[in-house]
Amino acid sequence: MIITFYGVRGSTAAPGPQTVKYGGNTSCVHIELDSGNDLILDAGTGIRMLGHRLAKKSTPANLLLSHGHWDHIQGYPFFEPIYQPDRDIHVYISVDAGRKLLSTLLSQMDGTHFPVRVEDLPSNNIAKFKGIESELYEREGIQVVKQALNHPGGGTAYRINDNGMTCAYVTDNELFPPEAPVTGYDQWVNYLHGVDVLIHDAQYTDNDMPHKHGWGHTLISQLRQLATDAEVGTLVMFHHDPDRSDSELDEIQIENEKYLKSRRAPTRSLCAAEGMTITLEKPVLGGETRVTIGQLSI
Repeated sequence: MIITFYGVRGSTAAPGPQTVKYGGNTSCVHIELDSGNDLILDAGTGIRMLGHRLAKKSTPANLLLSHGHWDHIQGYPFFEPIYQPDRDIHVYISVDAGRKLLSTLLSQMDGTHFPVRVEDLPSNNIAKFKGIESELYEREGIQVVKQALNHPGGGTAYRINDNGMTCAYVTDNELFPPEAPVTGYDQWVNYLHGVDVLIHDAQYTDNDMPHKHGWGHTLISQLRQLATDAEVGTLVMFHHDPDRSDSELDEIQIENEKYLKSRRAPTRSLCAAEGMTITLEKPVLGGETRVTIGQLSI
């Protein structure tokens, strides 16, 4: 399993000199499965560059959507494979979101908001509402377990098991919202326990509160605790605030390392950056999954 980050920002794209190191595109993560096939997590502006890479392949593109907010879907009209004749695009959507989320993804291509209409695409956009877990298992041999996000408008987290290697994608999630959470803290600990890689919303600092309490995003300080309690292997802080500069994220990385060291936690922590790759190698004879960090030129 190879995880590559193409978009790491939340809310809106944030290009400029202060975001060069970590990147300014919105949410899109690519997973090259153990089989060599592709799983895409969300379709923010980062999916445009991923599309250039996947256009060189002919296998189906599997897109798994967390929810329908703009920063997670607005790159889809710029995704090159959807313009390839007869290319199969499998869009997997939680049954809880169903056709409303699919409509949000595709209706942006209506000829008014975008010049190309979805009905004019030469590719085969095949929506999957039901049985995400069973269909992905049958098609790709991976196990997917869903969990509801604490986020305005709802959303879905995904825990992916590919041949003994595990990655969880939990974006746009507020661990302690002002109202009763859909998924409580202890449930998150159990759901995420022992994953090799956790990609989790880390948009806010303590200084952002109380003004942004209830906006559906997690405090970095709370996320460190969650990763420790869940005994996560590698924590990847994701969905950075669009106003968070490279230097500020550098400081957060230093704070993460100090915190985890003080707790003697086995967890390694990283701030997601565009082009960052995480390679997971299958454990041998019950050993631990080997995790290697690299950088892809995109």
